[in-house]
Amino acid sequence: QVQLVESGGGLVQAGGSLRLSCAVSGSIFSSSVMAWHRQAPGKQREWVASISTGSSTRYADSLEGRFTISRDNAKNTLYLQMDDLQSEDTAVYYCNLWNARGGSSWGLGTQVTVSS
Repeated sequence: QVQLVESGGGLVQAGGSLRLSCAVSGSIFSSSVMAWHRQAPGKQREWVASISTGSSTRYADSLEGRFTISRDNAKNTLYLQMDDLQSEDTAVYYCNLWNARGGSSWGLGTQVTVSS
């Protein structure tokens, strides 16, 4: 069974940057569509960005230009570079994998807190 482990979250001041990582076990990473989602306190989980197996990227409209999703298939790792962070970016960030053979899997999340 595939496992996803997020890391890189923490406390940062407004205007700062963080880089999240998601390490994926198993051998299906390179054939999987990967995504980041986030859930702020009291709100529903929302999609942040996706990256295809061919590294095509898509972003939520409000985040494009500040966030960059990338993947390293040799390391089975997904990344999210977050720049110019704002208080509204405070949330738990989740890594998601979707594979035609194995379906959808989620990590446990990493907390990002932006202080103003």
